Amino acid sequence: MDSATEAPPVDERRDAVVAALAEALGDGLVESHVEAGVEVCVRVSADAWVDAGRALRDRCAMSYFGFLSAIDWMPSPYGRDMDAQVDLEPSVDAEPAAMEWGLAGGATRFQLLARVHDPIGHLGVTLKADLVGERPEVDSWIGVYPGANWHEREAWEMFGITFRGHPNQVHLYLPSHFEGNPLRKDYPLLARRVKPWPGIVDVELMPGGDGDDGGDEGEGP
Repeated sequence: MDSATEAPPVDERRDAVVAALAEALGDGLVESHVEAGVEVCVRVSADAWVDAGRALRDRCAMSYFGFLSAIDWMPSPYGRDMDAQVDLEPSVDAEPAAMEWGLAGGATRFQLLARVHDPIGHLGVTLKADLVGERPEVDSWIGVYPGANWHEREAWEMFGITFRGHPNQVHLYLPSHFEGNPLRKDYPLLARRVKPWPGIVDVELMPGGDGDDGGDEGEGP
């Protein structure tokens, strides 16, 4: 068979995970991506978030909880001006960047992410869900994976995502009176504006160079 017409590699174990989620969730399974021998990434609706976790645990032996977090896909309204001196004056003609999503796609600014594993079969799954609105809400995973507790508190604190049913949704890192969500792209990191970020370096003149007021070279005291 010509290499140009070869069928893509098949990964039965990862395909079986996607099939199990499709059976359990129906339309709640939005999109999936399988890279044979490497990765399976699945996107589900926010309403199916808890059912997806339960299906992965009970049907796919994903008993090990890895992490839960979120991502704000909105391009920063500040451009890259906090990263490098060259970006401090963005072009006024520049078009706003469009949102881009990773494996299994996306449709909203905020996405919830989680990673679970089958520790015996050595297989992991990345799960993601689109979250709607500027103050998104989703059901808590604690009833399925208790280890999600502090991860959800962090996502609530840093991204402003409310986890319905969480028993103790309070600040984890920040003081209780702190306002805003620092990992949102539109949150201004003022410390970077007050003090240049590493990489933006002030160059000091060497003694005797231009601008040195130390007197003419060779002049006595």
